[in-house]
Amino acid sequence: MKAVQITEHGDAEVLHYVDTEVPRPGPGQVRVRVRAAGLNPADTYMVRGGYEFFHNPLPWVPGFDSAGDVDALGEGVSGLAVGDRVFVAGIPAGGHGAFAQYHVADARVVRPLPDAVDYPEGAALGVPYLTAYRALFQRADLRPGETVLIHGASGGVGQACVQFARAHGARVIATAGTTEGLALASRQGAHVAVDHSTPEHVAELHELAPDGIDVVVEMAASSNLEADLGLLGRDGRVVVVGARTPVEITPRLVMRTEAAVLGVALWNITPEQTHQALSAIGAGLENGTLAPYVGHRLPLERIADAFALVTTGHRLGKVVLTVA
Repeated sequence: MKAVQITEHGDAEVLHYVDTEVPRPGPGQVRVRVRAAGLNPADTYMVRGGYEFFHNPLPWVPGFDSAGDVDALGEGVSGLAVGDRVFVAGIPAGGHGAFAQYHVADARVVRPLPDAVDYPEGAALGVPYLTAYRALFQRADLRPGETVLIHGASGGVGQACVQFARAHGARVIATAGTTEGLALASRQGAHVAVDHSTPEHVAELHELAPDGIDVVVEMAASSNLEADLGLLGRDGRVVVVGARTPVEITPRLVMRTEAAVLGVALWNITPEQTHQALSAIGAGLENGTLAPYVGHRLPLERIADAFALVTTGHRLGKVVLTVA
């Protein structure tokens, strides 16, 4: 089969499009004939070898998220059949990478893909939507009627947060840095979209929530955490999804509102929490409240171009690799 494989860590130049053996599913595993695979920032960190949560063996086929058709079942797997349309959210469990014609993953992270959702949209679900659900509900305990601020709402996790929060009955304020990103956030369900590239955006957020924001989902804590804490209302929560460098904060901002700063690392999710999140994703796909936006679809052999889109941040929506 064709696959993207690395034999050493580095940038896009270490990604090789090669022929390799078709993997076999072990007990409790499913093999999927991949039609599309999602590329996440975490994938690029692991290719570079600097990701603290995961140190992969080499040679290695990267990728955790895919969508396609069930091709083979390992011993003990029930509830799935060969030929089923599925999506795979593989990051909590082991298996063989998604950037290939065949993807092997634990059956518990393989879920039915409704006919109304195409394969690239299915490949956009895994890591972003699991992260969004974990951030909003398993960490921040977002409640209907609360106000949530979602930074970076035009990306994969951001759009998932907007959709989940709106369907849950929260008031959604979203930020993005381009006209296209602001329009996307509004289409996805944000009540208000604010341009975070302007110097006055923090003042605008204060005006939009004069009594304070209940939950902030933060993709760039290194840049925004201090301002986030100043935006919170009583018992407010900041959920840190991403941070590149250390940051200094004023502790009195946390004390003033008795706020909480909560971290999110999908690697810590338990099997029961994974089941909860995937069940919520499945229900949202069925009732139409969740609809991933795929901004870029590139063939698997153009993995280097896709890698550049993710690492430079010059993208709108999700980057997906299509597999012939």
